[in-house]
Amino acid sequence: MAGQPHGTAQLSYWFPAILAALLISVLSTQSFAAERTVGVILPVLHWLFPRATRGMLRLIHFGIRKTAHVTEFGIFSITVFRGIRAGRSGWKFNWACTTVVIAVLCAALDEWHQSFVLLREATPRDAAIDAFGVLLAQCFVWGYATRRWPFSAFFRGTADSAKKQEEITR
Repeated sequence: MAGQPHGTAQLSYWFPAILAALLISVLSTQSFAAERTVGVILPVLHWLFPRATRGMLRLIHFGIRKTAHVTEFGIFSITVFRGIRAGRSGWKFNWACTTVVIAVLCAALDEWHQSFVLLREATPRDAAIDAFGVLLAQCFVWGYATRRWPFSAFFRGTADSAKKQEEITR
């Protein structure tokens, strides 16, 4: 494909996605189960909010953990998009769709993996939260790309896209 790097250059665009996937895998282990993180996060929350009830602190802990799901899969989604784009400029709908499919499949695999880990629970709700992070990140990617490369979201980057852009501005 023209304009797309090959070999090592191509792999360099995927390196952040590989690292993000490895981080997700580590965060899916027993070491990061709610029962383990509560011992670290609750004392900090209690220090920040000394008058909060234990139930309120646990609710905040729950929110932090779910926000982490959104964040980690959002970052993963951005790095996958970077790998797919491979140095080309612009934004294409098929790049975003491919990114969403890959990232949501990884979210499903993450939940499946957690079903085998002691102290972890695999839930469709968590997979949906992960997918929300993926979609939210792709909205940010689209917003950034369309501001940086106007018209890239609407045209395929063909030779006649300049003509189409000119027609629109008339």
